Amino acid sequence: MAVENDILNIKLHVYDSDISVRIKREDEFFYREAAKLITSRVNTYADLYKGRKSEKEVLYMAMIDIALRYQKNKDANDTSAINDILEKLTLEIEEAL
Repeated sequence: MAVENDILNIKLHVYDSDISVRIKREDEFFYREAAKLITSRVNTYADLYKGRKSEKEVLYMAMIDIALRYQKNKDANDTSAINDILEKLTLEIEEAL
């Protein structure tokens, strides 16, 4: 359990809102970077679809964009296939020895 000194109350500016959050001190950088990313993506879609899409649709587009980036990054870092091949090779080497 975190010591009270390890908890921060910070305000994040996300798009057009200030949000108060209570976070672990070591996560502050990541929260601030996440807020910047959200703001950037929402601004991009808001500029592209100004007057043609509702604010809700723009927010959904930004969420899909960020989720897609997350999924691609997660899949790119998936090493299960490599681990399976290494296990098979290790077994073959051990059997050969």
